[in-house]
Amino acid sequence: MSVTPAQAELPADPALIDSRQAAWRLLIALCIGTLGCAGMYSLSVVMPAIQAEFGIDRATASLPYTLTMLAFGLGGVLCGRWADRWGIRRVIWLGAVGVAAGYALAGLAPNIWVLALAHGLLIGGLGVASAFVPLIADTSLWWNRRRGIAVGVCASGNYLAGAVWPPLIQWGVEQIGWRDTYLLFGLFSAAGMVVLANGLRQRPPLAQASAPARTPVASGAGGVQPFGLAPGRAQAALFVASIGCCVAMSMPQVHIVSYCTDLGYGASRGALMLSLMLGFGIVSRLASGWVSDRIGGMRTLLLGSALQTLALVLFLPFDDLTSLYLISALFGLFQGGIVPSYAIIVREYFPAEGAGERVGTLILGTLIGMALGGWMSGKVFDLTGSYQAAFINGIAWNLLNFLIVWWLLRRTRPGKPGGGPAVPASAPA
Repeated sequence: MSVTPAQAELPADPALIDSRQAAWRLLIALCIGTLGCAGMYSLSVVMPAIQAEFGIDRATASLPYTLTMLAFGLGGVLCGRWADRWGIRRVIWLGAVGVAAGYALAGLAPNIWVLALAHGLLIGGLGVASAFVPLIADTSLWWNRRRGIAVGVCASGNYLAGAVWPPLIQWGVEQIGWRDTYLLFGLFSAAGMVVLANGLRQRPPLAQASAPARTPVASGAGGVQPFGLAPGRAQAALFVASIGCCVAMSMPQVHIVSYCTDLGYGASRGALMLSLMLGFGIVSRLASGWVSDRIGGMRTLLLGSALQTLALVLFLPFDDLTSLYLISALFGLFQGGIVPSYAIIVREYFPAEGAGERVGTLILGTLIGMALGGWMSGKVFDLTGSYQAAFINGIAWNLLNFLIVWWLLRRTRPGKPGGGPAVPASAPA
């Protein structure tokens, strides 16, 4: 019988669930995410420089970010499937190739279109995608008792990248230019990913399919019915909600550096605000993981959505430097736990079979939202000459997310269609 590349990895051992090795593996995943996910934030730092060099408007300068997010979403689904087949180590190696090639091509790009393709297909579609979705799915299979906080730690690599790299990249832009900074950073990140991936040879434990007894999946005549809905309809509602929250989320994350530049505070202070925002996002992801282990993913998502709306509202009346630092910190603290909540919700409300594909689909929705929001905010700025309307647009999309999540959560109350007795998440679909 032939042996697949995935089977050639070290065999799985159910005793490793919640083990010291699982914790060590989580640390490695966090480091890989910190390196591989930098491509989500590097463009925000260099956007003023490339806009000036290529002589383009703000919406066009935002296109590489849009393509990065779209390719990240689609690539995440593919990288998840490849990890199932080949093992996650090989997928991280492939992502490292994408990081090295992508930053090199972007650093040598003669125009915005080549830069956009390099950012999208290589940095986003291979680099960032390999360092996020497969690692989150893999982490969820190594933990039971503390799955929420473990997923939060893993997802924090994404925000740790945003906290660590923007000030350093901005320093490089000022010292050697954005092109040379891209070339050097790409080589450094790729080398680190290759080395760290060697610690991920072990396959996930086989016993991970078990789910907590409290898993609130309603069972009806048609099989498992999350929120009292057919699984496809429930997932579609969450998909739309995931787009809404991340259209709103992208407004400050993508445009805070340009916003500060327009206000006369300079790009370096904008980069520090982005770093502060994402640094507090790490705290938010850890805290939200802890909270979700106690109140569930849906309530955690609803809380994050409400608080993110509040932070966006605060950007409207306040634009002095001190206020922007404070609001950036609050925004990061409020919104960091939103995206990981979707992975927890899938494990709580849907059958275990196909969980990886469902998580990947919802993460794709969040990235469509980030891509759409990044471009849309730039377009609104070009039409109005101000970011005020862009903030209002983000608030409207966030309210859409809040209403969908609130509606779904109400359906889980006793007496509602989705409030029936819990059944194991491994029940057949």
